[in-house]
Amino acid sequence: MLAVSTEVAHLLLLFGLMIIPRVVQQLRIPAPLTSFGIGMAAALLLGASGQDAIVALMATLGISSLFLFAGLEIEPDDLQRSKWPLLGHLAMRALSFGAVALGVVHFFGMSWQVGVLLALAIFTPSTGFILDTLSSLDIDERERHWVRIKAVSGELFALIVLFVVLQSGSARGLALSSLALLAMVVGLPLLYLALGRWVIPYARGSEFSLLVMVGVASAYLTYKLGVYYLVGAFLAGFIARLLRERLPDLASDENLMAIQKFASFFVPFYFFYKGMGVPGGALTLQALGIGLVLTLVALPLRVGSVWVQRRILRGESSLASLRVAAALTPTLIFTLVIADILRQRYALSDAVYGGLLVYAGLATMLPSLVMAKPVDFDLMRDTPLPAVPPRPH
Repeated sequence: MLAVSTEVAHLLLLFGLMIIPRVVQQLRIPAPLTSFGIGMAAALLLGASGQDAIVALMATLGISSLFLFAGLEIEPDDLQRSKWPLLGHLAMRALSFGAVALGVVHFFGMSWQVGVLLALAIFTPSTGFILDTLSSLDIDERERHWVRIKAVSGELFALIVLFVVLQSGSARGLALSSLALLAMVVGLPLLYLALGRWVIPYARGSEFSLLVMVGVASAYLTYKLGVYYLVGAFLAGFIARLLRERLPDLASDENLMAIQKFASFFVPFYFFYKGMGVPGGALTLQALGIGLVLTLVALPLRVGSVWVQRRILRGESSLASLRVAAALTPTLIFTLVIADILRQRYALSDAVYGGLLVYAGLATMLPSLVMAKPVDFDLMRDTPLPAVPPRPH
């Protein structure tokens, strides 16, 4: 009877996460926030018993496949053509990271690692979320191009910083982890080429399953290195994209669509699972106050810095610059990841943890509130991938 009840509960959860968030999107509330809220409600009703191995596995598949897709979405030529504006953008982001880290160390007496991680949680856009909602935003193709490459470059920068910070406890640990990551960088192309030579020609249609297999395995390896799942999954997708000319079927548009839809099925479970893990101490007025103050300070700085870059340095109109800046505000996924790391490794207080969640929710809702069309986080829709834009001026 218990097994039957568990199976029914999983079926109800499946239907709930597939339907309810998409209905609530009509109120301009992004679907991931609804899934997160359902998880919090389930935790209040069921307690710790609601967190089982099946939901945890599906959550891991969700975050891994989403970052695998984010890596596959990178256009290396775009990054190369736009390198100087991107370097300026990343320089400003590095200054922001440094200012936040120094402020945390000076005013709150925390370690520099906590300061840098807090800066990552506040300033890093969630590229997977942004890419998945990009086609629904009320912006033109050139603006989508800049949102895409700024989000991707920002996440690449953040992943490098995250790796260094999490391995900074000892020089030996950093060296060994760096060697292990370098081995992955060398080994993944060889693995893909071996699959392309000895497996794919004899198993047509297996490209999707092989890519997911490599992405999940890479995510697990970097998790064991102590730098979370997303680094390995992103790296697996990025390397597959670099090999597109030699292995066209592996990173084909059809495969990208398949990975996108695979992620769409499992990503809601990630947000649900994270919602179930929110401690009671994060659901307080103090946490709400911290989140509101953080939002009132950080969001104008983030939007304003991008607006200045676009308006003054690139000569765009005020409205176009504002649309690009607003589209880059969602931080939900990255903030959740960093907040969990801070809580588990650095004993971040529940109130600050809750404040980060409030900030992430409000930052993620901003594009839906200011754009003419609401953000549609629905990867299941059958739409073509965005075309590569012409070379920017």
